[in-house]
Amino acid sequence: MNKWFRSYRTDRPAPGRPAVRLLCLPHGGGGPSAFRTWARHAPDRVEILAACYPGRQDRIADPFAASLEQLADDLAEALAPLGDVPLALFGHSMGAALARETALRLTHRHGIVPAHVFVSGARAPQLLRRPRQLDDTSILAKIRELGSSSLDVLDDPDLLELALPAIRADFQLMARYIPYDAEPLDCPITAYSATRDPDCEVEAARAWSGWTRAGFALRVFPGDHFYLEPLERELVTDICRRLGE
Repeated sequence: MNKWFRSYRTDRPAPGRPAVRLLCLPHGGGGPSAFRTWARHAPDRVEILAACYPGRQDRIADPFAASLEQLADDLAEALAPLGDVPLALFGHSMGAALARETALRLTHRHGIVPAHVFVSGARAPQLLRRPRQLDDTSILAKIRELGSSSLDVLDDPDLLELALPAIRADFQLMARYIPYDAEPLDCPITAYSATRDPDCEVEAARAWSGWTRAGFALRVFPGDHFYLEPLERELVTDICRRLGE
């Protein structure tokens, strides 16, 4: 596996060639470890990979991406050799925008139409809210508003010093990102939303329906922006069921 992807395998023996690969794209400031336990809820036929963006975890020495578009360019290039089996993409928050951009590049540059794109906790591109205030105080206030089990990082000065550069870089990516008016995807899109997400109302998630020619579904979970942390099993089970269909 190259520097872009991490595989968190379970204790089960590897089944050989998977039926489908699911690449998970973290939220802004996040890393691949956010998906470290997903494989335990998935059948053996689904190989789960997590993207490691430059500038974090064991890629901390790599420069941050200059734009979301550059990040999608590089990610699609790295992902294309894994297209020997069907590929699906899951992205949460910033990762949802990156999933769409990567899917477009896989299709138009590499001739790989993803099997499915799953977007979570993210408004449809035409309704995107770009952050306007990028000072550290505003960024940290926004993170507290969204809620997460990792909020303890914000209260630990040493951990915050390590995490803040990546968080700051990703907020800047989204502030500069302007989705261009591309054609809809040729693969199904499933959008996931939460009942109390202050950043993505249910109707804003439903608006992803216009970005696919191949079928759309919406599922709403109870919870806030990071509903996927306490409801991990339910979410992964739903994703794998849809991949099986």
